[in-house]
Amino acid sequence: MNRILFFAGLQEKVGQESLELDVTGKTVSEVKEYIGKQFQLDRLNEAMTAVNEEYADNQQKIGEGDVIAFIPPVSGG
Repeated sequence: MNRILFFAGLQEKVGQESLELDVTGKTVSEVKEYIGKQFQLDRLNEAMTAVNEEYADNQQKIGEGDVIAFIPPVSGG
């Protein structure tokens, strides 16, 4: 089982700060695609991803118990 964290606008769109899913063995890209479809997050691919508090690229595989965080890009002036 994995814990998936959402920050800022993603948290608002999902309606909760985290959820539990078993995505062990999937890549970050596959997890983004699955969650993007489930919660209609069209721009999830633009979010930074961290696995166990370290930034991860889309090819990284998720292990058992990993915590995945999606952090949307910051904008402003």
